[in-house]
Amino acid sequence: MGIIDNINKDLISAVKAGDKVAIAVLRMLKSEFKYKQIELGHDLTDDDCIVVLSSAAKKRRESIESFTKGGRDDLVAREQAELEMISRYLPEQISDSQLEELVSNVISEVNASTPADLGQVMKNIMPKVIGRADGRRVNEMVRKKLGG
Repeated sequence: MGIIDNINKDLISAVKAGDKVAIAVLRMLKSEFKYKQIELGHDLTDDDCIVVLSSAAKKRRESIESFTKGGRDDLVAREQAELEMISRYLPEQISDSQLEELVSNVISEVNASTPADLGQVMKNIMPKVIGRADGRRVNEMVRKKLGG
């Protein structure tokens, strides 16, 4: 069963249970999937769905950070609940040791040696970790490895 099928099934369950937060988040995800489908011009694969889910999760993390700085605990709680809901559909996050190994492998694949090679390394590593690691986390690890 694909990600979209799981979301549709969970939306039906949420409607029956009257879970307003889940209903809102799942409908928002379905809407974003539809926009992505129109943009791409074909039915979405699970990889396409993971890109949409990763983007939605990133937006929530950034909102949580901003609302925390602004002292808006009520909005932080709402965004965290939405992030938890979105995270259910994302693949398991990659560990630091696995990420470090992957970064080292990609650096040697592209023969990167200086911070100037950051873009090339990121271009090659991001498709391998999409949905499993935040881009900021990957970027920091690559910078550390390249001495930047």
